[in-house]
Order: sequence, then C-alpha cells, then structure tokens
Amino acid sequence: MKARALIGGAAYDPATLKALFQVFDDAWERVAPQVSARPEALEAARMKLAEIVLELAGGQVGDLEKLTQAAVDAMLAAPPRLRS
Repeated sequence: MKARALIGGAAYDPATLKALFQVFDDAWERVAPQVSARPEALEAARMKLAEIVLELAGGQVGDLEKLTQAAVDAMLAAPPRLRS
C-alpha cells in the first residue's frame, strides 16, 4: 500500500517507524468507517492520513495515543470529498 510505503520511506530509526506504523494503523481503524468504500477514496484517505501522521510526528514520537487522536481529529476535519 502506498500510504505505508510513504511512512516506511521516511528517514526515521526502526523504533520510530514502528511507532508511526502503529499510530497510522490505530488511526485508520477509527477513520475507516467514515471513508467511502470506493477504492480511489480509500487510497486517497489512507495517503492523507499517512501525510498527517508524518507531519504531526515532526521527527519525534512521544505519546502514541495523543498522536493517534490528533491524526484522527485532523483527518476528520479534512474536506468531505475524502470521506464521501
């Protein structure tokens, strides 16, 4: 999947990448029910979420739950075209 490749290609140490993947996966579980089932909408939403996770992490991963919730909040605040 392109979204996971985006995160995996970021210049972080293995432990940080593992944490970012966990944040992405946990956030996606919460966001996915709000996204259209159309394949292109799913892919666009996953890419947007990956971008949000990387942006919010800002090179550091602290409290994973706070980062996950911030990613979910940012994603759900995204334009409705990504969710419908």
